[in-house]
Amino acid sequence: MLDLDFVRSQFPAFSSPVLSGHAFFENAGGSYPCRQVVDRLHRFYTDRKVQPYGPYPGAQAGGAEMDEARARLAAMMGVAPEAVSFGPSTSANTYVLAQAVRGWLKGAGGALVVTDQDHEANAGVWRRLADEGIEVREWQVDRATGSLDPAALARLLADGKVRLLCFPHCSNVIAEINDVAAICAMARAAGARTVVDGVSYAPHGFPDFAALGADCYLFSAYKTYGPHQGIMVLREDFGFELPGQGHYFNHATLSKRHTPAGPDHAQIAACAGMADYVDALAAHHGISGDALVRSRGVHDLMRAQEVAVIQPLLEYLAARNDLRLLGPRDSARRAPTVAVDLGRAAEPVSEALGREGIACWAGDFYAVRPLQALGIDLGKGVLRMSATHYTSADEVARLVAALERVL
Repeated sequence: MLDLDFVRSQFPAFSSPVLSGHAFFENAGGSYPCRQVVDRLHRFYTDRKVQPYGPYPGAQAGGAEMDEARARLAAMMGVAPEAVSFGPSTSANTYVLAQAVRGWLKGAGGALVVTDQDHEANAGVWRRLADEGIEVREWQVDRATGSLDPAALARLLADGKVRLLCFPHCSNVIAEINDVAAICAMARAAGARTVVDGVSYAPHGFPDFAALGADCYLFSAYKTYGPHQGIMVLREDFGFELPGQGHYFNHATLSKRHTPAGPDHAQIAACAGMADYVDALAAHHGISGDALVRSRGVHDLMRAQEVAVIQPLLEYLAARNDLRLLGPRDSARRAPTVAVDLGRAAEPVSEALGREGIACWAGDFYAVRPLQALGIDLGKGVLRMSATHYTSADEVARLVAALERVL
């Protein structure tokens, strides 16, 4: 079992006089950074904030730490270092990737499929390709449950014209975990590439890229205990098949081919702290093996903790007849991101919970399309309460008690 005391000791926020007074349930918007990331970021700005890779100690140390971050994160996900690209955010990385796909599909023809379960970052950029005459098909959610039906996807793929499928590992409001490996296998059999938005899943365990079978997987470091960076894992053959979006003289290097912006040296270097944290958890819990094996073991520890801790909240909400719980009621089938339609404005409720010592928020969370598909009034929004592996059972009990008073 996960040693929660050890876990929480790795996060400075839990001893912060500003943050520690509230139970934190806004992890889907951005997790607390672990101590290892904070320390590395401070060290970089103190000792390495110069042009990296230059012929003097600070520059060499900075470049080495950036290389370390790429290599260690790649090893955790079972890919070569060059498959990992950094960008200012996942939204920016997805936008750049869409520009590459624009040229690729215009030249080769074919359609692409998007869902209405996505956050807008992995929906809007793909839908705008229709302006170029590219056919965009929609894999629609079930209007009652918010689930994506593989049978409906099979019908969209049946004519063999689809070249790309873009879908989420899980939605940031519905939270049901999609079977990425099975979906990617379906797409591959139909001749389509796959782009998976992992932003809402990766905080609950880093992806095993090969096992998932995707051609591209995107997630955010600032939601996985790290700095504000977007991380893109790109299969080599797909990356080189797409037109390069970076400087032309960098097109031979996969990690630079689709990153037109200059990298944030300090934040890339600090991403190595995410690997430090995973390794610290693995060592403390007796998980040994290579980096991928350790990451898998930590993933399973995280998920087991989350499944156990969030189930009482789901049961409490499901038992009420004055609200609508989005997504599955079984915590094993979902991420611990819990959104509810209150049938009234959700923002005042989040404000009231704040006064009760609960940190959460309300709104549409850029998930406008899935909320509309479920018939939810965007003006009222949803209340969202999101946990992660460092959330305690006591905090969930505090949340349930506060909800009982406020609702």
